[in-house]
Amino acid sequence: MSAALLAGEAAARAVPVVAGVLGAGGVAVAALPARVRMRAELRRRWRTWAFAAPVFLGALWAGPGGAFLLAAGLGVVAVAEYARMTGLPRGERAVLWAAAVLLPAAALATAGWRPPAALGALDVSGTVDLSGTVDLFGTLDLSGTLDLLGTVDLLDARTVGALLLLAVLPALFSGDAGHGFTRASRTVFGLLWIPLSLTGLVLLGDTAVAVGVAVAFGDVGAWCGGTALGRRGPLARPLSPLSPNKTWAGVAGSAAAAAAGLAAVGAFAPLLWAAVLTGCVLGDLLESMVKRESGVKDAGTWLPGFGGLLDRVDSLLLALPMAMAVTL
Repeated sequence: MSAALLAGEAAARAVPVVAGVLGAGGVAVAALPARVRMRAELRRRWRTWAFAAPVFLGALWAGPGGAFLLAAGLGVVAVAEYARMTGLPRGERAVLWAAAVLLPAAALATAGWRPPAALGALDVSGTVDLSGTVDLFGTLDLSGTLDLLGTVDLLDARTVGALLLLAVLPALFSGDAGHGFTRASRTVFGLLWIPLSLTGLVLLGDTAVAVGVAVAFGDVGAWCGGTALGRRGPLARPLSPLSPNKTWAGVAGSAAAAAAGLAAVGAFAPLLWAAVLTGCVLGDLLESMVKRESGVKDAGTWLPGFGGLLDRVDSLLLALPMAMAVTL
């Protein structure tokens, strides 16, 4: 069964779940009395969720090609916000923008995707038989690197190594002795944090749908748990000084909601749940660390109810590589 079909089936299972939750949430937010302090903020957040959910699920429903477009689009916007926050010069920004497109493209090639028209026009199965026609006495071994059905492993250690080298070149050639190391370190971190993580949208196939839904549930559950249980008692203790509003009550709420999200789309597994929960809990703290050093409250101002794109996908950026680690 193709990756596109699997992703389409997973998205089809997720659509009624997400639609039901969005519908119930919309009714609840609309019914909030005017005296509720966060009424306007919650309505803005709901509108953003209502826009983002169809875009996310629709892209993954389209298969690996749609996942590539989603990963590249998110990556280009996210690295722009990250570069602006950290004050990276144009050279480093160019490297990150290139990686935001090239790494998902490499993941697409690694997944063996071909445009539907090309797949229909050319059928090579059974038409080429190279057995016994060439003997190089064992000097050439392509096992694992080339698949005659079109799969080329372009996302390997060599690719990542080349990108890391490109990340440090602008600082090296500029001769920046005062801030060169900081520039290079921030570029390498940004490359690993954003473009490389987003390749999971392509490589995980149907699991990417489950991770995205579960992360969304986990983020909402963290807010609900922190609001309901995080005012007093042992669960009110903050996780880290980086974000005093993030409490153990939020972790409990996130754990329950993420598990419910995975179960709702038929993808619950303990390791995958742990990967998603790690992203939900630590992803937000990671972005808080970046923002605090940069002296900003939000990564941007254009996304209603959240700030910037990084403020919305910070959990996903950690959950995706964790999910790849436990499933691929």
